[in-house]
Amino acid sequence: MMIVLLSFLCALGFVAVHIASKYLTFLHVIPRSKLLSGMGGVSVAYIFIHILPELNAYQYELNSGDTSGLFMDNPVYFVAMIGLAVFYGLEKMGKVVRNTPSKAKKHPFPWLFWIHMFSFFTYNFLIGYLLIQEESNNVTELTLYFFALSLHFLSNDQGLRQDHQRMYDHYGRWLLAAAVLIGWTMGFIFSMGENIVTLLFSFLAGGIILNVLKEELPEEKESNFWAFAVGLIFYAALLSFI
Repeated sequence: MMIVLLSFLCALGFVAVHIASKYLTFLHVIPRSKLLSGMGGVSVAYIFIHILPELNAYQYELNSGDTSGLFMDNPVYFVAMIGLAVFYGLEKMGKVVRNTPSKAKKHPFPWLFWIHMFSFFTYNFLIGYLLIQEESNNVTELTLYFFALSLHFLSNDQGLRQDHQRMYDHYGRWLLAAAVLIGWTMGFIFSMGENIVTLLFSFLAGGIILNVLKEELPEEKESNFWAFAVGLIFYAALLSFI
């Protein structure tokens, strides 16, 4: 019961991150602050030390069990690839907005905003759902999950705010905050089959990989390498020794 309560507190924490990100003005500048680059390092470490081994473990479990209902030999990696491709497509669409001349931006692209919101609503819903379904085995894993994903949400918010500006602050951040709570509630009420949960995690993992790398690696972000490296080494060591 304590784990369930802690997972709910984590969901509330994710809500607070989305709502408060508007007021963290150091996130809104280029070159990126050293702190934000350090956050990027933490998120990349989380991908390589936690998410990729988790995908491998899920694939091994599927291969060891009854896979007659699945459509291919390596569904975990395939679905993760689809997740990455979907969010890469959304990023390319977002560049339409960023590359539009400033005069034309007086008339934003509401269709693109709502496509982004639907996609990231689903993304946050899955994070909330898996918060109680998959990451609740022990307090340590839950805490590490919350810490890494909180920093990831801050970077995502910055990218969406850059694309959609006032529309994101007025509507988007509230929708994404609500998505986490709705996902947690659905996870608390009922559980899907183990194979379905595994594939949901795989899709989410592909999206996380793309979203982390797109926020940290592009040259125009002017990230601080040394801050990134410190965050990377610190969190990789933490995940390795805990």
